[in-house]
Amino acid sequence: MVLSKSAMAEWRGFWPLPIAAGLGYATAVMYVYAMGPFIEPIAREFHWSRAQISSGITIAAFFSAIFCVPIGMLVDRIGPRRVGLVGVVLMCGAVALLGTATGDEANWIMLWGILAFATLWVQATVWTSAVTSRFEASRGLALAITLSGASVSATVFPILATWLIGSYGWRTAFMAMSGLWLALVFPALLFFFRGAQDQGPQERTSASDTVRALAGVSLSEGIRSPALYKLIMAGGFFAFTAIGIVVHFVPILTDSGTEPLAAAGVASLVGIFSIIGRLGTGVLLDRYPGHLVGAIAFLIPLPACALLLFDGANPISQSVAAAIFGLTLGSEVDVIAYLAARYFGLKNFGALYGAMVMALSLGVAFGPLGAGAVFDHYGSYAPFLMLTTVLMGVSALALFSLRATPTAEELVAASGGGG
Repeated sequence: MVLSKSAMAEWRGFWPLPIAAGLGYATAVMYVYAMGPFIEPIAREFHWSRAQISSGITIAAFFSAIFCVPIGMLVDRIGPRRVGLVGVVLMCGAVALLGTATGDEANWIMLWGILAFATLWVQATVWTSAVTSRFEASRGLALAITLSGASVSATVFPILATWLIGSYGWRTAFMAMSGLWLALVFPALLFFFRGAQDQGPQERTSASDTVRALAGVSLSEGIRSPALYKLIMAGGFFAFTAIGIVVHFVPILTDSGTEPLAAAGVASLVGIFSIIGRLGTGVLLDRYPGHLVGAIAFLIPLPACALLLFDGANPISQSVAAAIFGLTLGSEVDVIAYLAARYFGLKNFGALYGAMVMALSLGVAFGPLGAGAVFDHYGSYAPFLMLTTVLMGVSALALFSLRATPTAEELVAASGGGG
């Protein structure tokens, strides 16, 4: 099928794809956004510190980061469909196994090691690779819908996990949550998740259309580009601080005296407003320079940090802070994915974007651990909130300094220069 520049033609042909990919991406981050409500009951039963519990996320995300580039290369070679279908089964099974934790630290590390292996197959590269191959004129909005899967996770899992924990205990909650999610997601992926790299016999494109759709710079050219390292820095710093706060958002509120279920309700606002923010970011990316849109988005959380620092016990301030964080949460993935496709094209998108996902994963790995360690040392999250304002400012500056993106014709010409 010919990939039209017309946004309407793209949506007519492939509208289910971003939705299915979004459910896949929600699966990739479910362990991050669901973990907050589990922190207190696990700490109470095992007498562990919050940093010890958060170390599981560090293990999973760090291991995932190490293999981001190889997995990206695999997606470039065999297509995202097969990788994603295997990944959602592995991830849901691994999250369910967390309910079998014994309280032994070696057992906890082993369980998160299993989950770490599962994260390899559901990385953002898998879902964005398929969507970017089908959408060009409306790529920003399509990526926003796809990556709103994280917003769905941030909205659904804190409340679902809190309810399941209160009704059945934290062990059953891990298993029930995973089983319900797999039953919803797997059929959607089976029927609707297919990128241009996953062409079947019934769906062929001409050679010229394929070259244009999957054009881009060589891997060596991408590695030499300053834009690669600016995107890596911006995404990594933002993810470190944003995910650190989101994972600990419920404890941040309960420490100020908020009841657990009420705190989970406030935390769910992060997910709700994240959907609005992602879609708005996607629309803006299709209309304005992406690096400027991203830089402004990365500055939005600064007022939220100030509210939590100076008026964190006030329910109104808590809700406003959650809404502000939501408006920008995940924008780092949207913006970085969009700019990666614009700067480097799709020929080696999996490998080059994989390097950026590695930085994002390292941020996810050490953000929650850092926030937990700060609390354990200072008895407060305030120093981490202060660090957040600094690192988000640095991320915004990195994006402001990027040059204009190359045209589609320049990427097609670059793709003729070798792989």
